[in-house]
Amino acid sequence: MLSNFEPMRLILIFIISAALGTMSIFGATPELAPTPTVPAAAAEQGKDVVHQLNNAFAKVFEVVAPSVVIIEVSKKADNETSAFEDLFFQGPPDDNNNSRRSPRSFQPVQSEGSGFIVRPDGYIFTNFHVVESADKIDVKLKDGREFPAKVVGTDEKTDVAVIKIDAKDLPAAQLGDSDLARVGQFAFAIGAPFKLDYTFTYGVISGKGRSKLLATSGYSISDYLQTDASINPGNSGGPLCDIDGRVIGMNTLINGINRGLGFAIPINMAREIGDELIAGRKIMRPWLGIRIETLGDDPSIRDLFKGIDKGVVVRRIEADAPAYKSDLQPGDVITHVDANQVTTDSQLQHEILKKKIGQKVELTVWRKGKTLKVPVTTGELPNEISRASNEPVQPPQEKQQEVGKFGLQVQELTKEMAQRFKLGVQKGVIVTDVADNSLAAQQGIEREDVITEVDDKPVTDVKSFREALNQSNPKRGVLLYLDRKGSKTFAVLKAEGAEAPPDR
Repeated sequence: MLSNFEPMRLILIFIISAALGTMSIFGATPELAPTPTVPAAAAEQGKDVVHQLNNAFAKVFEVVAPSVVIIEVSKKADNETSAFEDLFFQGPPDDNNNSRRSPRSFQPVQSEGSGFIVRPDGYIFTNFHVVESADKIDVKLKDGREFPAKVVGTDEKTDVAVIKIDAKDLPAAQLGDSDLARVGQFAFAIGAPFKLDYTFTYGVISGKGRSKLLATSGYSISDYLQTDASINPGNSGGPLCDIDGRVIGMNTLINGINRGLGFAIPINMAREIGDELIAGRKIMRPWLGIRIETLGDDPSIRDLFKGIDKGVVVRRIEADAPAYKSDLQPGDVITHVDANQVTTDSQLQHEILKKKIGQKVELTVWRKGKTLKVPVTTGELPNEISRASNEPVQPPQEKQQEVGKFGLQVQELTKEMAQRFKLGVQKGVIVTDVADNSLAAQQGIEREDVITEVDDKPVTDVKSFREALNQSNPKRGVLLYLDRKGSKTFAVLKAEGAEAPPDR
């Protein structure tokens, strides 16, 4: 503890120090003159490096900008906006940094995006969402010329589109190799954010292989390039370039506005899709018809997979999909596609996309402690995943029985009901209601789901369903196999704090 005199002593020391500092400010001559910290020659050399970098940045714009186009789109107004419009065309922020949306009207909607010329005869790459549902497309070049454009082809799943203008000898962009892009290298974006034509921003490649940013019909790009170069609405479809002026990506997806998170489709993927569209070919992709996740992504189901550390969990098998016609089951863990190991959902998708439609693949799966080989023949990825029936199931209310702690109401599935509603199974119990905020609701169980198994025990009626629940362990998690309008999936009901049932 300080004595009464200590504070005074500290104040005096502070005053004396300040006074000495004041003396040197007002003319006190130090004994030794300060020496420069950076030698003059080194400082001059540093300036040269900065000038070289400055010239390199400016050169990127001078080289690339002539191949960049501004795309003005007019489309009919409606009462709904697409998912892409919600993401990209929500307008600049207001004073409180909130997005502004224009009031809905039935006047033609005007929007603006970007693109880049890939062939001197007028072919241009841009985003699908930029030209989606367009009634009129106008393209403005850097030299001021304007042309009407037509859509050559689009691919919604990758958000790539090709449009064409009637012109020749146009400056085409030099396309690079996105596989060679490195995290940390300079990246440059050119476009028209907020209708500010030919805006040039720079940053670095912040990441590669970004996934699960946007999914369309169960398909998602898993290779986005991430950059902190400023990308805003209007940049969509424009090029992301390296320091040599080569296009390495197509700007597409933003995460908020001016938050340092921009995303671009790798140019290798955009070029592959674009070349197919220019050639007039339909984009066809193989698929198995399964919804998957990396083992470990969902901690709530981890206890069900003791004995395996890596793999890809089959969460759902779509109705009438190739996997539905195989022996694959929900809850299987896929570890290999043919001889290639897969440990993430992205790796599994890549392996399947390498295959041809109609090609047989052998999946190595882990199922309840056993390793199995499951052959599946790939099919064509559809534009939309069909459902077995759109007619709502309305079973008689008086036959419903409630399963208390889980928040479920179920009824026995009859053969007549299965036939009437074209359900994929003939036996089980059908979920007639799910309580709000219940355990069942939290696990995504829906009305009209048909429960066919509980912890590997077949369910044929309400009685067998209740017996299986009584024998289950809610603390470990109760595994339910479900048929959802023809597709197969599973859910785990895990009651926190529940006691395990006694040994039987």
